[in-house]
Amino acid sequence: MSTPFPLKACAQVRQALLDKQEIALLDVREEDTFAQAHPLFAANLPLNRVAFDARRRIPRLDTLIVVYDDGEGLAQIAAQTLQQLGYSQVHLLDGGLQGWQQAGGEVFKDVNVPSKAFGELVDAQRHTPMLSAQEVKALLDAQADVVVLDARRFDEYQTMCIPTGISVPGAELVLHAAALAPDPGTRIIVNCAGRTRSIIGTQSLVNAGIANPVAALRNGTIGWTLAGQTLEHGAGRRAANVPEAQRLAAAQQARAVADRAGVKRAQLADVARFHLEKTRTSYCLDVRTPEEYAAGHLSGFASAPGGQLVQETDVTMPVRGASAVLADLDGVRANMTASWLAQMGWEVWVLDGLQAADFNETGHLPPPVPPSPHRYRRPYEGTDNPHEAMQGYLDWEYGLVAQLARDGTHGFKVI
Repeated sequence: MSTPFPLKACAQVRQALLDKQEIALLDVREEDTFAQAHPLFAANLPLNRVAFDARRRIPRLDTLIVVYDDGEGLAQIAAQTLQQLGYSQVHLLDGGLQGWQQAGGEVFKDVNVPSKAFGELVDAQRHTPMLSAQEVKALLDAQADVVVLDARRFDEYQTMCIPTGISVPGAELVLHAAALAPDPGTRIIVNCAGRTRSIIGTQSLVNAGIANPVAALRNGTIGWTLAGQTLEHGAGRRAANVPEAQRLAAAQQARAVADRAGVKRAQLADVARFHLEKTRTSYCLDVRTPEEYAAGHLSGFASAPGGQLVQETDVTMPVRGASAVLADLDGVRANMTASWLAQMGWEVWVLDGLQAADFNETGHLPPPVPPSPHRYRRPYEGTDNPHEAMQGYLDWEYGLVAQLARDGTHGFKVI
């Protein structure tokens, strides 16, 4: 059957990625199906969410958009909806997912794969220090001089955490480390549920040059559970305010890391230019906590807490090849977040010289997306996952570096 939408060959999509051309490769199947197989930089936008989410996630109407499914007939309907929303460069992927595979394209499982694969590449190249669950438990049992920092969202931390763990979401680690471990002899252990956020969090502290010995909890709460050890539930320990001297020191450390990664600099006066660009998508993002954002933020900036932004680049910034403009009020979180995004191949700008008075737009966060019955159940979330699923997830993560090499489009560069 003929289609009014032009086709993009898989080779053309691949070349656009290699050339760092702006492109949104959209998988419009439900998340659970998407998680079974998709290209590395595909972003999941289920058909029933296109009308609600497209304008927020793909701000520029003449963005090159390539839509696909796996023969279910969803792509054509999604393309029509996008066209009705005003998008002018909508294409279908020639042959859909099957065509991608027949053309030799690599397919990946799970969700947030660019970030997870990048985390594994960081570990492979930097040999991020790690301790096993048994080693960490022995330290805790011996009441050693150690502090455990949980790099996940607070709600994930509350569901289950390592005993004594303190909630310090990823982008907050460099900001709070000195206050939480003022003795440079105190060992800092960073954990998440699996691997990515503990690797990135630990390496953030290493990159920033903190004096304390640092290690990731190997395999996070999954590793803890598989070792037969007990997790804590309902904890509420959070990092407190940071003294000004420590904030200034952390800001210098973060700026140095961002400069090494090639992060660019801008001022508040440049924001209007970013918003008005006709040929470039700029995601303007506030990387502080949701509570800080709700209390006051820059006009035109969306809330994207830094640690979760690095974890979910495909969700927050589905237009690969776009730029990101990051803001905070401490000079730490934006620079550390930007350092990772730059290593992942994004053009990143950090706003310098911001003052508290600049964060004068208030309002609540947008309502969360209603849970879908077709949501993919992550093997690392919750407390009732089968051990076989958790071990299978770890095995998959360990194989991501080889998949990146086979795919060849990632453009990652680890400093």
